[in-house]
Amino acid sequence: MGVTVEVHRVYRYPFEQVVASYLRKYPSPMDKHVMAVETVEEKTDLSTGIVYRRRIATCKNVIPEILRKVSALKVPDIYLEEESWLNMQKRNMSMKTHCLTWTQYASLSEESVFRESLENPNWTDFTQKGRISVTGAGLLNRVLEAFAQSFLKQGVKKEKMHLCSFLGAAYLHCRRNSVAVT
Repeated sequence: MGVTVEVHRVYRYPFEQVVASYLRKYPSPMDKHVMAVETVEEKTDLSTGIVYRRRIATCKNVIPEILRKVSALKVPDIYLEEESWLNMQKRNMSMKTHCLTWTQYASLSEESVFRESLENPNWTDFTQKGRISVTGAGLLNRVLEAFAQSFLKQGVKKEKMHLCSFLGAAYLHCRRNSVAVT
């Protein structure tokens, strides 16, 4: 079945400031689940100016102990790979993220875009679409998806607060348009 998340936000800050804050927000004491983010590849296309980055995030395993009784879920860390394409000329950055851990049991994929807002060129629109699907865990598939849905709802709220703090604004100054977790 799977769990999906769709997010749209407007940050009342210029594109350059929002992207710079995003790229440096981890690791941080505000989110102890993300332990490290390492840039493993970075290159610039000289003809277009687009900067490509591939980063690996190391995150703590947040699956509850009761579910870690299943040997495959006992891993201490989870690894995510993020690829991004930053186009400063067009003022947009697109990203694709997927999970490198548990690929035989689950798939996590996410696509995000930061771009200059049509409403105000000094603001930044953010959209994100993601999906988690658990297979290969038998009767635990639905339990793990329910946990993932709950974790995603909490993560959406924390993510906004985290980025806003990096932008130097109080939580209420960042405007959320819509968030849907299904």
